[in-house]
Amino acid sequence: MKTPSFTSVALAACAAFALQGAGAAQPTSDAQQRYQQERAACLSGNTQQDRATCLKEAGAALVEARRGGLTDPQGQQRTNATDRCHVLQGAERSDCYSRMRGEGTVSGSVEGGGILREKVTIEPVPPGGNAVPPSSTAPMPPASPTDSTKQ
Repeated sequence: MKTPSFTSVALAACAAFALQGAGAAQPTSDAQQRYQQERAACLSGNTQQDRATCLKEAGAALVEARRGGLTDPQGQQRTNATDRCHVLQGAERSDCYSRMRGEGTVSGSVEGGGILREKVTIEPVPPGGNAVPPSSTAPMPPASPTDSTKQ
């Protein structure tokens, strides 16, 4: 009986591993396309990394995408934006979702201290109704004059 050599066993193991990988979940065409773009950038030198590191990172990202470990950053931003609306109730919540979807106007910036999202909803006045809703707070008392001569 002939004993298999170490090389034959190693080749058989590699072939089995390769076939197992072929049966696993294939990368999405988006992940494969992104890998090809990243690889081309690595090979052309249009990155901040040396070629070997760049190719290694591109390959690692492809493997992670195959495993489903990469997320869509835009999708995560949308999720974060709508999560802010969960604390609101009723019409306020639906208006919040509308603003997060981009309805209305947006002004300001993160650098400037914040982003203001505004959506104006015009509600018709019911027949015989009051055009201005009653105030829920009492009017403020008039300001008392101050005597600037007293110190």
